[in-house]
Amino acid sequence: MVKRRALFAIAVAVALGGVALPAEARDQIRVVGSSTVFPFMTAVAESFGRVAGAKTPVVESTGTGGGFRLFCAGVGEAHPDVTGASRAITASEKTSCKNNGVTDVVEVKIGFDGIVLANSRQAPMMAVSIPQLWLALAREVPNAAGQLVPNPHRMWSDIDRSLPNKRIEVMGPPPTSGTRDAFVELVMTPGCAANPAMRVVQQANAARYMAACATLREDGAWIDAGENDILIVRRLQANRDAFGVFGYSFLAQNLDQVQGSIVGGVAPTFASIATGAYPVSRPLYFYVKKQHANGIVPGIEVFVREWTEERTWGPDGYLADRGLIPLPDADRNAERTSARALRTIGM
Repeated sequence: MVKRRALFAIAVAVALGGVALPAEARDQIRVVGSSTVFPFMTAVAESFGRVAGAKTPVVESTGTGGGFRLFCAGVGEAHPDVTGASRAITASEKTSCKNNGVTDVVEVKIGFDGIVLANSRQAPMMAVSIPQLWLALAREVPNAAGQLVPNPHRMWSDIDRSLPNKRIEVMGPPPTSGTRDAFVELVMTPGCAANPAMRVVQQANAARYMAACATLREDGAWIDAGENDILIVRRLQANRDAFGVFGYSFLAQNLDQVQGSIVGGVAPTFASIATGAYPVSRPLYFYVKKQHANGIVPGIEVFVREWTEERTWGPDGYLADRGLIPLPDADRNAERTSARALRTIGM
C-alpha cells in the first residue's frame, strides 16, 4: 500500500510537472532605486546587518524610474521589497503598482538633497543663473524675433559674456532618473518661465511651450551619462571644461575632486540646502512593500526602524556625514511614527 501511494505521488508530480510549487521565502531584503539615495541606503543596509545580526540587504542602483518599475511589477520573493526615490511616486506608477497587486505601499520621506552643476577642482568655479542654464541646455530657445529655433548656443559665452568662453558640455542622468526629473522641474521649467519671449509662446501654444521648457538638448551639449555618478566624476577629471549634474550628497563625498557651481548667487552647501537658500533642492524618499513585511521577507520592520533612528538620519546621524540634509525635527518625528507603523499611502 505504501509503495502504491509513493508511486501515485510520483505519477502526480510528473503529470503536474509544469506547475510550480512555492519556493522557500527569501531571507535577505532586496532594495532597488535612486542612484542619489543609493549611498544612504547602502550605509543603512550595512548598519542593519551589524545591528540586527541579519544578512545585509542587497542594494541595487537602478534609477528612480527603473526602481519603481521593478518595485511595482508584483508581490512575492521575485520582486524587490524597498525602492529609493529622488522624487515622489507618480500617479501612473501608483496605477502600475495597483494593476500588479502592489496595493499596500509605505512612503517615507528621509531628508533633502540638492542638485549640483559640478566641475573639476582644477578648473575655475562657475557662477550661473537658472535662466542661463535653461538657455544653455534647452533643445529649443527663442531667437531675436521670439520664434522657437534649435538651440544655437555652442559656448557658454554665447548666452552671456560673463560666462566662460568654453563649449557647453554637461553630463547628466538619463530620463529614468529622479535626479533628471527634479532637474527639469527645478531648473528647466522655472528658467524657461523667466524668459520674456517664452511667455508669448505660452499664450500662443501651451503645449509647445511646455515641451520647449522641459526638453533637453540632443546635439551633444547635454550628454546622458547613465546612473553611475562616479563615472561622471572621472570624466570631469579627464575633461576640465565639462560639467556634471548629480546630487549634493555625491558632491560632498568627492570634494577633493569636484566643486559645485554657484547657482542663482548661492553655493551648494549643507547649510544652504537645509535652509532652502540654494534654489535647486528636493526631498528624498524610500518606499516599502508592506505586503512583504507580512512574513514573505523577514526583517523589513527592523530595517525601517534602523532607517528612522536618530543616530541614522538625525542632524548628528551617520547619514548626515554622507551628505543627507535631515528633515526638521517635527517632520522627522512625524515620518518616524508613520514609517514604523507601516502606514500606507493611497494608491
